[in-house]
Amino acid sequence: MPERRTQILQAAVRVIAQDGVRGLRVEKLAAEAGVSTALIYYHFKDRAGILHAALEHINHRAESYTDAAFTSGDPVTRLERLLLLELQDTDEVRENSIAWGELRASAVFNDGLREALSATTRAWNADVESLIREAQAAKKVAADVDAGLAAEHLTALVEGLSERWHSGSITLERARRVLTSALAGRLR
Repeated sequence: MPERRTQILQAAVRVIAQDGVRGLRVEKLAAEAGVSTALIYYHFKDRAGILHAALEHINHRAESYTDAAFTSGDPVTRLERLLLLELQDTDEVRENSIAWGELRASAVFNDGLREALSATTRAWNADVESLIREAQAAKKVAADVDAGLAAEHLTALVEGLSERWHSGSITLERARRVLTSALAGRLR
């Protein structure tokens, strides 16, 4: 991806995380990215294009920090690692998570964004479901666990815990403990 486009997308995610989707103004984005508004329109055409590209950028960033979960260990350990990597106290993960929540909330009123978020959520659920099925094949998870339903529960839990953590309703340590406990209970 060209450097300027990446620079603009990083700024877009920052602005969305700080000010929400409604606070994303092209002029503000241009100032945050240190570029002209014309350059933003050149790369993204319109505000909807910026939002879709920002969502894609968030997904790529999340893949970059969660890929480590797929490298080694038994499937349950990899699954736990994958989910816990979404609850890290780093700027990138916090920014991604908050911007994701803002985009999700905005999708309630935006059909185009809703479709993109739905596709992304399905892909995340599929990754989690795949690890659960792999764990079932390795006899680490009971065969009668509905892998699709468990994946949906776990990804929704991560999103909810993330929102609670970012809003100060729960500590990061507590969020991680709740997630690990739920994972153990759900995969019994």
